Amino acid sequence: MSIRWRDAMSRALYGPSGFFVAGTGPADHFRTSVHASPAFATALLRLIYDVDAGLGHPSRLDVVDVGAGRGELLRTLLLTVGDAAGLAVGVSGEPTRSGRSGLIPTRAGSPETLTPTASARSLRDEPSSGAARPSLAERVRFTAVEYASRPENLPEEITWTSEIPAEINGVLLATEWLDNVPLDVAVHTADGWRYVLVDPESGVEEIGERVSPSDLDWLSKWWPTGPSESGFRAEIGRSRDEAWANAVRQISRGLAVAVDYGHLSGDRPVDGTLTGYRGGRQVPPVPDGSSDVTAHVAMDSVASAGSEVARCAYSLILQREALRALGADGGRPPLSLAGTDPAGYVRALAAASAVAELTDPAGLGGHWWLRQPVGIPHEPAVAR
Repeated sequence: MSIRWRDAMSRALYGPSGFFVAGTGPADHFRTSVHASPAFATALLRLIYDVDAGLGHPSRLDVVDVGAGRGELLRTLLLTVGDAAGLAVGVSGEPTRSGRSGLIPTRAGSPETLTPTASARSLRDEPSSGAARPSLAERVRFTAVEYASRPENLPEEITWTSEIPAEINGVLLATEWLDNVPLDVAVHTADGWRYVLVDPESGVEEIGERVSPSDLDWLSKWWPTGPSESGFRAEIGRSRDEAWANAVRQISRGLAVAVDYGHLSGDRPVDGTLTGYRGGRQVPPVPDGSSDVTAHVAMDSVASAGSEVARCAYSLILQREALRALGADGGRPPLSLAGTDPAGYVRALAAASAVAELTDPAGLGGHWWLRQPVGIPHEPAVAR
């Protein structure tokens, strides 16, 4: 029996045997910036330090990861936050499989090197040895939000929950979460927009009833098309707007950061972006629970919804620009280093390659960073 795509995605991804609930986790099927290089987590940690300073170094700083997978990002942050040197030289890591965002090829992992200027900036708010204020490592509280069961080997310092906690005072992170928020798909016909229905077992589609007034309003505002343009598909992002708005609503003071692939008004994909991933390969989007089902995010629509809740302007910037602002520029080390310190040159070159993957405009560097402050000013590392 054919059903609407939103219902099919919900069952396939988050049902009892859903893709994100059962099995070993998404990292076995695709890789995100989190899996590609520890430099991503290191850059986020710099942002966390900046938000901590903007909040006046509170006694408790929350760091909440929504759509946490198996806790990979928070594990890295937990290891790094207690090591000030980690902000300067990073940590070693081995990338996993190639996967989403253009089937990014696997590369060897290495220690991550970040620019001295950014490193110094990030550490400017850390207490001196004689200060009474507890360090960030003592004050930070990590929370992973995921429907899957808590991994057995997850450090006890990381709280595991299925719902976004309320009264967050700190940073909410959502790395490639919104693209997996279930949505409806519509097609423009001679008599207007109609839902696309799908058979969950085969992936075969058919045209259904006319879209609801709420979805029609969203399409008219965010995915407009001419009256004679039939056959165009659209992915109705209203459910993602609501999910992001709800996430921002849980923040008392701090910053919400969404990192995802997406598009803006005026550059919407004609045939949509719905696709699947399984075992490191892109596959047809069959919502039977055996593979990831994902669609790009209408970033401007999501951003507008969050801004209305926060009553504050947002910042929308490409990942390559965001990471460079946080010190991960991917610059090659000077060739002269090869003569004076060959091993150091090789390490620095490998680190630059890893960062270059994160900033590649044809891959992960083309992702969007949506940053929504709540009750704090735009710091230089937050605002564009």
